[in-house]
Amino acid sequence: MNTTTTPKPQGLDIAGQITFAMRSMGLPPLPRNYAVFYEAYIGSNPALTRKLAALGSHATQADIDVIAEEFFGHNSNRIIENAHSRLVSELDGLVRLMKQEQSSLETYNKLLDETSLRINAKNTASVDLLRNAIQILTLATGDTLARGEKTAESFNQKSQEMEAVRRELDEYKRIANTDSLTRLANRRAFDEKLAGLFSFPTNLSKAALILIDVDHFKRINDTYGHPVGDKILATVASVIRANAPREAFVARAGGEEFAIILEGSIDEDIHTLCERIRVNLESTPFRNSRTGINYGPVTASIGYSSAAECEDSGELYSRSDIALYCAKNSGRNCTREFEAGMRKEFTKNWLLYK
Repeated sequence: MNTTTTPKPQGLDIAGQITFAMRSMGLPPLPRNYAVFYEAYIGSNPALTRKLAALGSHATQADIDVIAEEFFGHNSNRIIENAHSRLVSELDGLVRLMKQEQSSLETYNKLLDETSLRINAKNTASVDLLRNAIQILTLATGDTLARGEKTAESFNQKSQEMEAVRRELDEYKRIANTDSLTRLANRRAFDEKLAGLFSFPTNLSKAALILIDVDHFKRINDTYGHPVGDKILATVASVIRANAPREAFVARAGGEEFAIILEGSIDEDIHTLCERIRVNLESTPFRNSRTGINYGPVTASIGYSSAAECEDSGELYSRSDIALYCAKNSGRNCTREFEAGMRKEFTKNWLLYK
């Protein structure tokens, strides 16, 4: 992705390159700006990338806010800030209720202590003492129970309100982690999931990463246009999801690249799974029902590796990426598993991905 005519400095990570791009366009590195540039950088939303690139080397904050509103449909920071304010308000209310309940119980305890002292006093008539004590305790107990019921009702109401906020935030997170074109998990969610694999080393023995890249996708875009390319990507995503195990994590890793993260046992070996996806994709018709134009066949190259021998998510991704490159270099439309000897073959030529 190139959002500006200013060349990117070499050696920076994604975050550094995005920050550099924002500064090159004269924009402050605000979180909402970062979100726009991140989506454009990883290529998960081609239309957004084109809009941002069309701004050239200079852009105003208003330009970026318009793009964010168009493609995200809401201000994510505002949603989080509003939810945070609501949660703070509800928690503050709960604290006040707890203090009131504590004060009520302290008053009741004092009353019990005073009644106990009166009962033990030797100069009070027994009948009057019991009558007064019973009357006082009855009234106090009734008031305390009534306040307790009211407090419990208020606690329940505020708990329901906080649960509603939690569901709202969960829905926002789902939307924020979903690719708008393919409805798969997006790159942000993929990065989190991949990093999370190594939080539980005992599960790595059965974990694997599959990378799938659509062959000659640039040619498809150049020949038929980006709208057709987008429809093809959406269909590719549905084929991958339909043929992947139900429990597998499937994401659009960026542009025309898809990823599958496997955890635990599956009913078939990984190579067989990859081949089923590849063959089903190759045999899927890509035709415009209105004009009759045939865009197919659409094929993909696939590379995969196991997490068992990797130290971290970066190494796992690198191995699968090398295997994917070797599949491209072997003539495309094939599946390759990572092997140690592939590193000698790997001198990445980006033309293979066009």
